[in-house]
Order: sequence, then C-alpha cells, then structure tokens
Amino acid sequence: MVEWTSDTINWAKLGNAAMAMRVVEIADPETVPFPGYERFVIDFPTLQAVIEDSRYAAWRAALAAVQGIYLIADKRTGRLYVGKADGSERFLGRWSAYARDGHGGNLGLKALAAADTSHAEDFVFSILRVFDPTTPAAEIDAAESHYKQALLTRIHGYNHN
Repeated sequence: MVEWTSDTINWAKLGNAAMAMRVVEIADPETVPFPGYERFVIDFPTLQAVIEDSRYAAWRAALAAVQGIYLIADKRTGRLYVGKADGSERFLGRWSAYARDGHGGNLGLKALAAADTSHAEDFVFSILRVFDPTTPAAEIDAAESHYKQALLTRIHGYNHN
C-alpha cells in the first residue's frame, strides 16, 4: 500500500510521481484461516507466529474473544499441563506469555525452561473448552480442576496445584 498524493486524483501514476509515493504497508501474500476452537492444535513455533505474524490476525482476534481451558502436551516426555485463560487475558494474553518465555510463569514448566531453554519447542497447544467472556470465574476454575483430575496432570503431568 502506498500513500496517495493529494494532487488531482487519477488512477495511474507514472515515473517520478509513482516513485515519490511513500510505501506505508506491505501486505501479506496470504492470511492463515483460523481452524476453529474445536480443531485448534498447534506447536510452539506456530504459537510464536500466531502472536507475532500479521498473517494470523484472525487467530489473534478469535483467541482474544474467549476464555477457557487449554492443554499443553510435551512431545518429548508425554507429560501434560492443563491451564486456564480467563479474565482480561483470555487465550491470546495467556498464550502470549508462553510464546515469549516458554513457560508462562508455571512452576512445572519453569523448571523445564531452567534446565533446557529449548524445551518449549516440544510443546503442543490445544483448546479443551471455550467459555464466553461473561462466564463466572468459579465455573472456569471448576472446569480447569476437572480436566486436571481427568487427565491426571497433578500426578503425572506438570500441574503442581
């Protein structure tokens, strides 16, 4: 996209007039369509792209719109982590922290990051359940606890609470 000059509007700019136009944006060749919450499964490098790459703008909008319960699976060990994305952070805010540091502040995942800074490359992120933004925190907390119990993530996974 270029900044159109303020002179007489015509749809063709030639030579020096075209060269003088300031480029304001380079459009992405192709956007990546959001797969839907029920089919959302991505690896760590893709998560980083979702947070940073403009081709994933629709994904960021969708992840910012809802809260819910998510799963992080470790391909290297098979261990799981269940978390919640609630409040103003929602999925986008919560997962931005993971994309930034690989552990999102979680104790079990911090220990992995301290021992091996590349361990997050083995993580796969998925959405287990979606709630609208008006869902009470107690309902989301109960769902998170249910998934931790059902998937045994406190015993055999990375959940410490």
